[in-house]
Amino acid sequence: MAIHVVLVHPEIHWNTGNAGRTCLAVGATLHLVEPLGFSLDDRQVKRAGLDYWEHVDLRVWPDWGAFERALPALGEPWFFSTKATRELWDAPLGESEDAVLIFGRETGGLPSEVREKYNDRLVKIPILSEHVRSLNLSTSVALAVYEVMRQRRTR
Repeated sequence: MAIHVVLVHPEIHWNTGNAGRTCLAVGATLHLVEPLGFSLDDRQVKRAGLDYWEHVDLRVWPDWGAFERALPALGEPWFFSTKATRELWDAPLGESEDAVLIFGRETGGLPSEVREKYNDRLVKIPILSEHVRSLNLSTSVALAVYEVMRQRRTR
């Protein structure tokens, strides 16, 4: 019952480090789809992940096409977007054997062509305040991963 977290073109090393720490905490694999907005050799990435970074199950993909070709073998995909209509807890994230949670870059989210192609797999994290456009990427990763775990507990 694997969980895969995918960051498509992440821009901020702190978010990637924090997402990596969350993945390590729950035994999930972290996938990064290039281009990245930082170098993985950057000491800031390692600092954001603290002393956990070397233990993260990390896979780096050269581009979206390479990752997308591998996607069917990874599990059931869910794409997170503020533009989705289905809310996090209304999606059966934990029902499949393997869940693939896909997030876009911090400043623009998922590319529009990805959202259009996988429109039926889009999920949003509810935000009640009109003053908040979106949640931090690493916060969103944590919420989604733990929702998968919560759903799996009750099956």
